[in-house]
Amino acid sequence: MGSALPLGDPMPTDGALPDGIHVDPAAPFGVYLHVPFCRVRCGYCDFNTYTSSELRGARQDQYADTLLREVELSRSVLGAAGGLRPASTVFFGGGTPTLLPPGDLARMLDGVRGAFGLADGAEVTVEANPDTVSPAVAHELAAAGVTRLSIGMQSAVPHVLAALDRTHDPDNVRTAVAAAREAGLDVSVDLIYGAPGESLEDWRASLEAAAALEPDHISAYALIIEDGTKLARQIRRGEVPAPDDDLQADMYELADDLLAAAGYDWYEVSNWSRGVEHRSRHNLAYWTGADWWGFGPGAHSHIAGVRFWNVKHPAAYAQRLAAGESPGAGREIPDASARALEGVLLRTRIREGLDVSELLGEGRHAVAALIADGLIEGADALRGRIVLTRRGRLLADAVVRALTD
Repeated sequence: MGSALPLGDPMPTDGALPDGIHVDPAAPFGVYLHVPFCRVRCGYCDFNTYTSSELRGARQDQYADTLLREVELSRSVLGAAGGLRPASTVFFGGGTPTLLPPGDLARMLDGVRGAFGLADGAEVTVEANPDTVSPAVAHELAAAGVTRLSIGMQSAVPHVLAALDRTHDPDNVRTAVAAAREAGLDVSVDLIYGAPGESLEDWRASLEAAAALEPDHISAYALIIEDGTKLARQIRRGEVPAPDDDLQADMYELADDLLAAAGYDWYEVSNWSRGVEHRSRHNLAYWTGADWWGFGPGAHSHIAGVRFWNVKHPAAYAQRLAAGESPGAGREIPDASARALEGVLLRTRIREGLDVSELLGEGRHAVAALIADGLIEGADALRGRIVLTRRGRLLADAVVRALTD
C-alpha cells in the first residue's frame, strides 16, 4: 500500500500555505491526479494503491466526487497566495486510472479546467493498463481533452510478466496503441527490465516489440526492490534471485542502442522520445523543480518551495474532505542546502543537465575528475554544463554523490 509518508510539520486543516510564501503566477503549474485502484497488486510495486479487498471504508464509484473536493480546496489555497494560473500539464497516475469509467476521468479533468483553466497546448496524460483500453475508451478520453496515453507494457515476454505479477494480455498492448492512435492521442509505452528470470534476449524481444509499435515515447525503468513488497519477501526467502546489477547495466546499454537505432533520443536517464515535442512535459516539471499540486490519497505537491503530502488511505482522505478539511498529512520547506542537493539530484538526470556555476564549491572540484572518468561531458572545472555520458547515466547516483559531497 505504498511506502511510509515522510516526517514533516503538521498541515493546517484549511490547507493554507505558510505565512510569507509568495507563489509566482507566471511559473509553470502542473496537476497530478492520483487514482489509487488496481485489480491486482504487482509484487514489485510499493505505490499507494489498493485492490477492492483493501479499500475498507472508501468506494471507487465515489472517488471522482471526493477528489473534486480537494480541487476546490486547492483553488482557495492558491487564490489566497496569489498563485492561481492555468495548468500546463495534467497527469492521471496510479494505480490504474482507466479502472474508473472514462466519464469519471472526464469529470475530474473538467474540475481542473474549471478551477484553474488549461494552458494553450496543455499536455494531458492518462496512464493505462493495456487490457482497459478499447477504441470507445480512447475516443471518450480524447473528447474529454486527454492528449496522451501512457500504456503499461512492462514486457512482451509472458514469463517476465508473470514474474512481475502483471496480468494483462501482451497482445492487448498492440490493440491499445492502435486505439489510442485512431483517437488522435500521443502514445507512450512503459517497460521494466531486470525481473527475476529475465535474460538479455528476453529484454531485447521486449524492446523490439515496443519499438515496432512506433510509439512517440518509451520509458524503460530498472526494477528496484522496495522494502515491504511481495518481491522483496520472495528474494529474502531465497525463492527468486535479486536483480543482477551487471545484467541491468547491459540491459540499459542495449535499450539505449536499440532505441537510438529506432529513432528515439534519450532526454532523461530512463526516458526516450521521438523528438522534443514528444517528451513528457509533466515529468520534466518534476525534474526541473516546477510547481505542481498532487490530488488524491498519498499524493505529493510542491508549491513555491513548500512540499506537502496527503494522508495515504482513500478512506481517511475521503473523511477529511467530507468534513471540509484539507487531506494534507504534513509539509516541509527545504533549506537552501537541501534545495541545492535536490537540484543536482534531479537535473543531472536530464539531457540539458545543469550549469557548473550552480554547484557548491566542493562539487565544482569534482567536475574535472568526472570528465576524466568519462561520466560527464560538455563542461570543464570552471564553466559549462554538466551533461551525463551514457556511462554517467549508468552511474548517475555516483555522479550525484561526487557533485554534492
